[in-house]
Amino acid sequence: MGYIIISNTFITLAWSGSNLITSRHLFGNTYSFFVNTMNAFGVEVRFCDLTNPKEVREAMDEQTCGLFLEIITNPQMEVADLAQLSEIAHDKGVPLIADTTIIPFSLFRAIDFGVDIEVVSSTKYISGGATSLGGVIIDYGRFNQYRAPLLQALKGTTQSPFYTRLRKEIHRNLGAYMTPEVAYQQSLGLETLQLRFERQTATCKELAGKLQTLAQVKAVNYTGLKDNSFYEVSKKQFGDSPGAMLTFDLGSREECYLCMNKLKLIRRATNLFDNRSLIIHPASTIFGSFTDAQREAMDVRQTTIRLSVGLESVDSLFEDICQALP
Repeated sequence: MGYIIISNTFITLAWSGSNLITSRHLFGNTYSFFVNTMNAFGVEVRFCDLTNPKEVREAMDEQTCGLFLEIITNPQMEVADLAQLSEIAHDKGVPLIADTTIIPFSLFRAIDFGVDIEVVSSTKYISGGATSLGGVIIDYGRFNQYRAPLLQALKGTTQSPFYTRLRKEIHRNLGAYMTPEVAYQQSLGLETLQLRFERQTATCKELAGKLQTLAQVKAVNYTGLKDNSFYEVSKKQFGDSPGAMLTFDLGSREECYLCMNKLKLIRRATNLFDNRSLIIHPASTIFGSFTDAQREAMDVRQTTIRLSVGLESVDSLFEDICQALP
């Protein structure tokens, strides 16, 4: 559902001849939407290292419609400095759009770091038990320099041009509606969101440390670990709770498959932040339709496993992984 709200957002912002700035570290469908769908409508995608301010600044021009990123990339676990990116974007007259699905808004206030538009897959933390598919777009209404001709025509209205066009044109024409049943199910999920997040992120952090002690595990990637290269910027933005997703690497793709096939408690599934712990091999699932060269450019390795930590105890999860390792 995340790429549907991203598509609605950028179809609202972009126009033929414009460009958008983003990273190659993107979820598979988001990457495909930008590179294939938007390109077909005359929108150029400019990939940058978003941890390099100079590169980001130089990529922007008068035709740039937005700067987009995931606040912790999936599955590379990269964290860019949002306040820094916001300063660059606003200096250039460009809105900052962030996919914040990985950290719920009960903990992370994107507006405090200069984010103008926030997109959230509510299928994840909000739903909780994978009861329903949904998405949320949050326009903070502070940015008013949109360059799209149809957005410029809406300047001076009581609501932001982005919100007005999205609500009155784009979502009506594309059909991105949340049904009453889904809204009800996700409202129920909201009631326990903070409790679940606190439990899941604490378990994830402890489990990440335990996995580092295993000889078969070649690397563990979780931004809450002090030896992680993004630890400091992650702590500045997310405190001690950088989400309930981690990745770890084994010796080969075959070892990844063997491990996942032997798991008894952890389930193989592509969702995130379910009540149950879920595991996948990103290179052959989310990025399965990409070429080897594309995966290499996106830093998606065949040796990486992604784990979304649920509500099980850390000891139970660790024991399950230990018995499954080749």
